[in-house]
Amino acid sequence: MDDPKQKAAAAYELAAEKLDRAAAHCRIAALHYGNGEVPRGCAHAFAALGDLRQGEELIDANAVLHAGKASIDLDPGAAS
Repeated sequence: MDDPKQKAAAAYELAAEKLDRAAAHCRIAALHYGNGEVPRGCAHAFAALGDLRQGEELIDANAVLHAGKASIDLDPGAAS
């Protein structure tokens, strides 16, 4: 896949999957904590954080790519 737009789209899809997994882990952690199963709740809480970080990394990579392609006016207050 050489098209940067397709790479970005794929990265956002994967980020969404990771963030969905993080949310699911949070729901499971809540159930375990609510049932007094702290070690199991803790395991899912850490898994949620891991998936969250992976999703953030994918979004961050796209942000860095976008920053490298964006043009800026170095003096936005100057008249054209």
